[in-house]
Amino acid sequence: MDLKSRKDIVFLVLAGFFITNAIVAELIGGKLVQFFDLFTQSIGIILWPVIFLLTDLINEYYGKDGVKKLTYITVGLISFTFIILSIALSIPATSFSPVSDSVFNTIFGQSQWIIVGSIIAFLLSQLVDVYVFWMFKKVTGDKHIWLRATGSTMVSQLIDTFVVQFIAFVLPGKWPFSEFLTNASWGYAFKLLVALALIPMIYLGHYVIGKYLKKHTTVNI
Repeated sequence: MDLKSRKDIVFLVLAGFFITNAIVAELIGGKLVQFFDLFTQSIGIILWPVIFLLTDLINEYYGKDGVKKLTYITVGLISFTFIILSIALSIPATSFSPVSDSVFNTIFGQSQWIIVGSIIAFLLSQLVDVYVFWMFKKVTGDKHIWLRATGSTMVSQLIDTFVVQFIAFVLPGKWPFSEFLTNASWGYAFKLLVALALIPMIYLGHYVIGKYLKKHTTVNI
């Protein structure tokens, strides 16, 4: 199998996991949970560490264009998912449906503020991640993978966490500003700890992909 085919396979696998994680995170995002009795977050936060890792790997091997194109595609697919859900919500269930309208609406009828906030935050944070990643890349070259991966995540997730929670919970009046600051700050701290914990996985991902491609390279798609 030639190198180009291997690159295509790797990109498809990374893109598949990236898009799936982003959409699933949105679908389960309406469930709020308590972490360590300290702060409240969407359960979707448990999937974002995987997206951090995938973003860094795609950045490294497929460049700015790879991440940007995949981000735009993912935003389009998330929007498409919610359009389909809106249509499904508007069609009444039969009397013998195992899932009633009320149950279906409770699960999938997320607030429009959450949907809008998550899409805006995702788009902004991914584009910022690309910029910061390549700013570090210009300085470090092929060295210090952990620095550009973690550094870009620290900046992008600051934007993601505060933007999505402000739009989803402060603008519609669900949280007072003080509660927003507390929950967003704890959520951001949680993401930073996860980003640091993922450093070994980033190196493992680079090693596996590098061995498969038989070459460390960045390509444009």
